[in-house]
Amino acid sequence: MRQMKFKMERPDLLHEGDHVTVSEGVLPSNYYYTIDPSLAMSGNFPFRERLLAREGTVTAIEENDRGFYVIAEFDES
Repeated sequence: MRQMKFKMERPDLLHEGDHVTVSEGVLPSNYYYTIDPSLAMSGNFPFRERLLAREGTVTAIEENDRGFYVIAEFDES
């Protein structure tokens, strides 16, 4: 299982246990991922760390002084 962190701009868009799908974006030297439909966005990942799965489950929502973060788990086996 692989865990990834996504930035969510507003509270209560996602909740623990939600099933999510992600879309992949490509930059010149990185990939980034968006939880559809544009609910949260990941940071950039180098090509060697590309996410293989496109569906996952929200395992936690964290709030800190910088905002809301979604932790999602993906099965890449």
